[in-house]
Amino acid sequence: ETREAALAKTERVRIETPALSGSLSLKGGRIDDLALNDYRVTLDPASDKVTLLSPVGSPEPYYALYGWAPVGDLDFADVPGANTPWQVESGRVLTVDTPVTLVWDNGNGLIFHRKISVDKDYLFTIEQSVTNTGTTEQKMAPYGIIARHGEPDVIGFYILHEGVVRASDGEIEEIDYSDMPDATISAAEGAAVDLIDVQRSGWIGFTDKYWMTTLIPAAGQAFKSVAKYTQTSDTYQTDMRLPIMAVAPGSTQTMTTSLFAGAKQWEKIRHYQNDLGIEQFVDSIDWGWFFFLTKPIFQVLHFMNNLIGNMGLAIISLTIVIKLLLFPLAYKSFVSMARMKELQPEMEKIKERAGDDRQKMQQEMMKLYKDKKVNPASGCLPILVQIPIFFSLYKVIFVTIELRHAPFFGWIRDLSAPDPTSFLNLFGLLPFSAPGPESILAIFSIGVFPILMGVTMWMQQKLNPAPTDKMQAQIFAWMPWVFMFMLGRFASGLVLYWVANNTITFIQQYTIMRSQGIKPNVFGNILSTFKRDKAEKK
Repeated sequence: ETREAALAKTERVRIETPALSGSLSLKGGRIDDLALNDYRVTLDPASDKVTLLSPVGSPEPYYALYGWAPVGDLDFADVPGANTPWQVESGRVLTVDTPVTLVWDNGNGLIFHRKISVDKDYLFTIEQSVTNTGTTEQKMAPYGIIARHGEPDVIGFYILHEGVVRASDGEIEEIDYSDMPDATISAAEGAAVDLIDVQRSGWIGFTDKYWMTTLIPAAGQAFKSVAKYTQTSDTYQTDMRLPIMAVAPGSTQTMTTSLFAGAKQWEKIRHYQNDLGIEQFVDSIDWGWFFFLTKPIFQVLHFMNNLIGNMGLAIISLTIVIKLLLFPLAYKSFVSMARMKELQPEMEKIKERAGDDRQKMQQEMMKLYKDKKVNPASGCLPILVQIPIFFSLYKVIFVTIELRHAPFFGWIRDLSAPDPTSFLNLFGLLPFSAPGPESILAIFSIGVFPILMGVTMWMQQKLNPAPTDKMQAQIFAWMPWVFMFMLGRFASGLVLYWVANNTITFIQQYTIMRSQGIKPNVFGNILSTFKRDKAEKK
């Protein structure tokens, strides 16, 4: 059954906001039809909008459902559930300015209302109320559910979490879809259930790479946070189970909660956290192990992008900032390496004197370093410091929606995707497309930016003569081109960072060498490389 056919089966109320379009079903009052107006499936502006929620009966059902659980003498037929036939009391279209109120009378003294409102972005407010027109007190417990039928298609990449994400009294927990069936089986529910009693604050929902749906109780509201998998229906589910409410005769009880359904835009999520008191909501973005680096790196990128108006230029600006911050370390490292080169003759003499006695050689070497006040490991420090920065930037480019479909210049229209050009078709001059990422030839489909990265890395090496050791010289000679192929299919934004980093490092190192009285012979070193290659071939 198609999605359109499934939607046509139930009476609906349209949803029209600047950020969202879709509808909610009067059967169960489900929010089960939602598309994101600002996001397209592909770079083509005429492509379909990204679909977030879909109804039961469609190929990938995914929806939010609210209701009341009966307590005491009440039965499930007495309270709203998944199939309750709601009526519209007010509001024919849900907009930012026009909430929709649904009503259902159970015919036994209980009248239920559900007022649904939405802001200009991605936050719905769900106000559920029940009025007792009978003569006896009634008890029931409100709940919210997000359900996905069938295992969702996930990227399955090790640096990305897709599945349940929840906050529980200050703790963030992530549960992969594949791990949900491994939870403790509840005999009462006939499902694998992972339940946490939240006392003070929390939320729970499903997160994908760029999109999220989340159930959010009122600030300070205790609730049961449930991640649940039902094998018989192959349903992945998150529940927000709220405390039992007693409704006295002639009175009305109300419970207000929220639903986030949309893109994980940092500014919007931060606004909900800071202004609406949704604690730790920013942590719904998968910042990873190096969160202490990924967060500030993203914030600098975001600031630069707002300032400059181009994410590629923002990445270059970030690279400049990082290189300036690390310059004192780079300067100290190079000076230390230069002093190590000066000690080379003495080190050779120590090796000759020690012979095969490695312990004696190590002792004399350490004494030499101490006397000359040289740290042999200092040359590695700039590289070691940049490794976590590189991986953090990779994480930022991979998971943040602000990089999705973000253009640079020319042929780079999506900095979160690999360089689309390829030398296999002479960068578009030949009349056929380059191999796609699923092709076995993809590793050879190297674009302009990866080639620039290899060239700038190679030029950086030419600031110094080639190592005298033949094996070491060969390793150095191959390294730029190995990295070129390794990073060739990485996001072009990451490769752009590497190109900018290599270029700035070249300028920095050249300047430092000149300040130390050393005149780099770049072109001479390049010529000697080609001469050596010719001599080896002979």
